[in-house]
Amino acid sequence: MSPTNPRILPYGTAAIAEAAALIRAGECVAVPTETVYGLAADATESRAVAGIYAAKGRPSFNPLIVHVPDLAAAERIAVFDDRARDLATRFWPGPLTLVLPVRPDAGIASLVTAGLDTIAIRVPRHRAMQALLEASGKPLAAPSANASGSISPTRAEHVAKSLAGRIPLVIDDGATPAGVESTIVMGDQILRPGPLTQAELFPGESRGPGLQIDVPGDPGPRLSPGSKEGIIAPGQLDSHYAPSKPVRLNADSARDGEYFIGFGPIPGTETLSAAGDLTEAAANLFDALHRADASDAPAIAVAPIPATGIGLAINDRLRRAAF
Repeated sequence: MSPTNPRILPYGTAAIAEAAALIRAGECVAVPTETVYGLAADATESRAVAGIYAAKGRPSFNPLIVHVPDLAAAERIAVFDDRARDLATRFWPGPLTLVLPVRPDAGIASLVTAGLDTIAIRVPRHRAMQALLEASGKPLAAPSANASGSISPTRAEHVAKSLAGRIPLVIDDGATPAGVESTIVMGDQILRPGPLTQAELFPGESRGPGLQIDVPGDPGPRLSPGSKEGIIAPGQLDSHYAPSKPVRLNADSARDGEYFIGFGPIPGTETLSAAGDLTEAAANLFDALHRADASDAPAIAVAPIPATGIGLAINDRLRRAAF
């Protein structure tokens, strides 16, 4: 690693072997998942987990998601009830994180759970994270691979820019397919919207009381307070996923000096989806925010996004980007 930049290695046997060796040595490495790039370290070693917090500048009261290769591995760490097991069976591997009681003998570093008696856990689908789990033989704590509060990374170059000088290695396997972080569920409540929607997770059921998503511009209740007392799962800080520039939401056109991110019939400097496809918009969201933040424009504006399906997740990230 140079004094300023991590090495970027293309996905493959050599890259995974080097990353696994670094994990076993207590280091952090960046690896793609199907959602965003994650900053992975051995979840059983406090010093390694502390390295994640140090590299990201992440508050220590903000817990981390633990990634494991399969349901059997998850059940050795967390206590599953019938509902959680049903969700895991239907959606793992995939972009679903379950918040469950942590087993007393789980062997997970207490820093991972931030002192809570629950743990956030998921089985990822992406080949790179699955290969690293197998090669390292460890459960991996892995929040998004970016400085805390900044725009989440969907490409290796996003990671290298955000964490320059802080980590040794990034595994590059191209752009992440989902583009937004996993859906987080506790019991029958969605704590953070993501690629999996309410209708997919709980078909035929009414909205859980934890799913309080703001449409941008709506002064109603927020998902959670941005304080230690309000944090019960990862990704709940109010100010999060944020560019360095001010962000204006629900814009129907650009004001002078704004980098305008369009959607559907509203064009812009660029568009999340000219066809109005919310899945395409989610995949493009953070990439577009990175380009807007790197532009010469002093401010960013974003067109309205329908608050339905995965649009809930997009609006959640945009609200917190503009907070």
